[in-house]
Amino acid sequence: MAMATVNLRAVTSWVGIARLFAVVLSCVAFSLVASTGEYKSPYGTWCMFTWCFCFAVTLVVLVLELLEFYSALPISWDDFTSAFSMLAALMVFTTSVVYPSTSIGSPCSSHCAQKAVATTASCLCFLAYALEVGLTRAKPGDISSFLSTVPGLLKVFEVYVACLIFSLLDSYASEAGLQWCVAVYSICFIITFLIIIFTIGRCLAYIPCPLEKMLVGYNALALVMYITATVLWPLYSFKDTKRPNPCNSECTWNKHLGVTFLTIFNLIAYLVDLIYSTRMVFIRTPS
Repeated sequence: MAMATVNLRAVTSWVGIARLFAVVLSCVAFSLVASTGEYKSPYGTWCMFTWCFCFAVTLVVLVLELLEFYSALPISWDDFTSAFSMLAALMVFTTSVVYPSTSIGSPCSSHCAQKAVATTASCLCFLAYALEVGLTRAKPGDISSFLSTVPGLLKVFEVYVACLIFSLLDSYASEAGLQWCVAVYSICFIITFLIIIFTIGRCLAYIPCPLEKMLVGYNALALVMYITATVLWPLYSFKDTKRPNPCNSECTWNKHLGVTFLTIFNLIAYLVDLIYSTRMVFIRTPS
């Protein structure tokens, strides 16, 4: 009968300490917000989901590493933890911006102390996840864990930004140019997401083609597609259109502006991804 062993380094190493802080801080954040009872709006629900999701997954990661059960899982554990820490950092960062801007009025009307402390805990939680990403990032030349390399972390960023774009899409069926942009976001999201899943599931080795060069080719294609979206989306979204007054967070004009900036962010991400991937594949450092 297999005996569970305890690996204390899971909680005493710098990575383990960062995860412990993330667990505590995310718990503090969602507990304080839950005590106010003011989280029923779509933005409040998103913030609560983020804190609870990150708390639960990070706690499971700590327990699995503490008892060394992760080795029995049919996945690449290092790739999974690297991808999750990057995703958690992005989600908590977004929440740390969205929650105070949507839930704390000026002036604040109720539960001001709880909301302020929850926002502070959320910001510190983001720093904990960012520290974990920095500590687990692969050193130059080390590609044993793809999702811990710069191109791997950028894959997570690209997928997350695409999800934010989807959440802001409103009216785009009236123009063929906008439909093309949505197709670009969808195609790149699906392919990049599959790359992440196949990497974590250790399935990329079964693809019968030079994988590294294929990824470079995909990054180049995605970059070209995003260049077209960066040009076409604002061209068709704001053509003969002025910003209405007033224009709140649900205003279509503001949503289109948000999609424009997020498209630029992903364009830059795919550009950096292409540069790093090309260096890793075609420029070998002398041993």
